[in-house]
Amino acid sequence: MLVVVGGHSRNIGKTSVAAGIIAALPEVHWTAVKITQHGHGICSPAGTPCDCAVEYSHPFALDEEKQPGGTDSGRFLAAGAKRAYWLRTPSAQLGHAIPSLRKIIESSPNTIIESNSVLQFLRPDLYIVVADYTIADRKESSWLYMDRADAFVEIQRGAGPPPPPWPDVPHKWLDGKPRFRVIPPDYVPLELADFVRQRLTAH
Repeated sequence: MLVVVGGHSRNIGKTSVAAGIIAALPEVHWTAVKITQHGHGICSPAGTPCDCAVEYSHPFALDEEKQPGGTDSGRFLAAGAKRAYWLRTPSAQLGHAIPSLRKIIESSPNTIIESNSVLQFLRPDLYIVVADYTIADRKESSWLYMDRADAFVEIQRGAGPPPPPWPDVPHKWLDGKPRFRVIPPDYVPLELADFVRQRLTAH
């Protein structure tokens, strides 16, 4: 089974949700992948600015994580993933890495990927969108694929009434879909874990 966790902005809890799902379902034997897309002028292998023609010289870098903790892919290992990878690619060049990514997916009983843009190339069995409606920033990739979401993890920071969805979100994107309200640091309540488990069982 392929699960994709996406979100509309950086630092809203996507990695925490993915790691929480891994920890909540250890029997699944997850393989986890973190996908990072850099702006132009960033070297994929190094993750730093360089003068190489990244689109041609270094179209992507894919590393298997060996140490739990520290990096986002390390957090996946610490949560219980059997294998974890970090895939880095320049903006709009993810397609170069898809054959390698497919090999990882095909060799794994269950894979969880943190990304939005991967939906351009793969159709997951479950797509979960993490949303913090207090943050206006929205990635183009998240807005492009949000209508495909099977469920939403809606972040509420602190006490008080939950923030409403952005006013320009079409109702059809949300209606009839599970919406799990979470208050950090608990990013994966029992209801969300049970939802993923049921989908895995059905699959």
